[in-house]
Amino acid sequence: MTDTHVISLPERFDFSFHGPFTSGYQDVIDSAQIKHIILDFSRVAYLDSSALGMMVLMQKRATAAGIKASIRGAKGTAQDILNMANMHKIYGLI
Repeated sequence: MTDTHVISLPERFDFSFHGPFTSGYQDVIDSAQIKHIILDFSRVAYLDSSALGMMVLMQKRATAAGIKASIRGAKGTAQDILNMANMHKIYGLI
């Protein structure tokens, strides 16, 4: 069993993905086996401020549980938005 969990994000990462996103990471955080959560941005073409807020909340909860959180595969507009929001300061980039 691996201690890393990958959350694949949709092409449009906005509030409509709140339920699946929250349930996707909450079960992982509650698991004592996971030490690293990776948000896979490889498909994301659009994200909005609600997505950024969800990411900040997830990162806070992960950190409180001793879990590392990282972003991978961001490109184009999604990468530009993440950079403008300074997400690299709270997330590892892989």
